[in-house]
Amino acid sequence: MFKRPIVLLALFASLMASALAQQAQTDLQRVKLSAGMYQIDAQVAQTPEQRQIGLMFRKEMPQTEGMIFVFEQPATQCFWMRNTLLPLTAAFVADDGRIVNLADMKPQTDESHCSEEPVRFVLEMNQGWFARKNIKKGAKLGGELFANRR
Repeated sequence: MFKRPIVLLALFASLMASALAQQAQTDLQRVKLSAGMYQIDAQVAQTPEQRQIGLMFRKEMPQTEGMIFVFEQPATQCFWMRNTLLPLTAAFVADDGRIVNLADMKPQTDESHCSEEPVRFVLEMNQGWFARKNIKKGAKLGGELFANRR
C-alpha cells in the first residue's frame, strides 16, 4: 500500500539531488587577492565537495573574479573541465604566492592540466585574464592566503 508513494518520494529526492548538484556554487567565502596592481575577488573552494564542484555549470563570471582552490598539503594538482562551461586559465600557485605555471583549459573536456611542482593553491580566472595583464609564470600573487607562508 505504501510502496508506490515511497518509490515516488525516492525518485523525487533523487531528481532534486541531481538538480542541486548541477547548480553553480556562487555562495562561497571570498578573499581579496592581488596580481601586481590588479585586484581579484576570489571565491574560496576549500572543502573536498567545494573543490570538486569548482566553477562547474557557471555560465558567466565577471572579469575581476575567480576561484581559488585551497588544498591541505602541497601536491601535484591536476584539473580538468568536465561540466565547466567557461574557458578558464588555471594558475598553479606555491605557498609564497609564486605562480608555478599557467594552463589554458577548454570547456567541457577531460584533458588534465597539472602543476609543474607541488602546490596548495590553484587560481582559476577567465581564460586570457593573465595574458591580458601580462602576468606570467614566476609572478607573485598577494593576499592574506599567502601572507603567513613567505
